[in-house]
Amino acid sequence: MNLTDQTALVTGGSRGLGRAICLELARQGADVAFCYAGNAQAAAETAEACRALGVRALPLQCDVTDPEQVKAMTDTVVKEFGSLRILVNNAGITRDGLLLTMKPEDFHRVLSANLTGSFLCLKAAARVMLKQRYGRVVNISSVVGLHGNAGQANYAASKAGLIGLTKSAAKELASRGITVNAVAPGFIDTDMTAAMTPAAREASLALIPAGRLGDPADVARAVAFLADPQSGYLTGQVLAVDGGMSM
Repeated sequence: MNLTDQTALVTGGSRGLGRAICLELARQGADVAFCYAGNAQAAAETAEACRALGVRALPLQCDVTDPEQVKAMTDTVVKEFGSLRILVNNAGITRDGLLLTMKPEDFHRVLSANLTGSFLCLKAAARVMLKQRYGRVVNISSVVGLHGNAGQANYAASKAGLIGLTKSAAKELASRGITVNAVAPGFIDTDMTAAMTPAAREASLALIPAGRLGDPADVARAVAFLADPQSGYLTGQVLAVDGGMSM
């Protein structure tokens, strides 16, 4: 993989999986802009780590559910970097709960952040990429979007919707040199899985043929592969990075 001279925007890039994606894209030579919700210190640390790899890094605070903020963010990336060739829709939240006790606002909030936010960022980036006649979009879905999960009706719905968005956008944009793919991580060792109870963690491990939780770097490498210029004949695909859990 070689992303030299590429410019990327990663949403939710200040920590966890987003930070790993930023660092992998930077390691492959891409200049990286990323947005964050509110943790300025974490964003500064991610930007510094990317710059240490010899690329430009641009942290931007943005609420991805706000169309005006998303447009302003995209305009800033193009102004500072001269182009936008890679978009990674990673920003997302969870508000877990059983279906019968889940508050409607928690359902709508997760759908808004995870699905509507990705739609807005994709729409804004596509306007730039269409003019370039080139682009790589990678949406971060989840295995729960493929199979569902008890206690996560909102999260699973948002991630399943993201797969539908991926496939529809791929069909619309393929003729202009723009690919749209999704990565569906399984159980990855992040802050979200760290909050699991020991019993839930053990039950999850029993479902994974590889016998371990994934590392954020496992997902980041898959994203970089789909973002590579040589991956131009891959579009509308969902790549499960889950240690064999989805087999």
